[in-house]
Amino acid sequence: MCRSIKTLRPPYAEDVTEDDVRAAALQYVRKISGFRAPAAHNAEAFDRAVEEITRISAALLDSLEVRGART
Repeated sequence: MCRSIKTLRPPYAEDVTEDDVRAAALQYVRKISGFRAPAAHNAEAFDRAVEEITRISAALLDSLEVRGART
């Protein structure tokens, strides 16, 4: 789908920041909406989607248990 979105879980990535998660969310919203930057009348919906996807993606990454990971 969107090949520029990087895997953000160990062992593929360490020390993932909120900015990393937000960048992935932004890429996702851009891809599915078809807009690089939305028109003014769509900006609120676009920004809300980025924020919600950032939040839920961070929650997902926080709750994943990676087997064999060193702790």
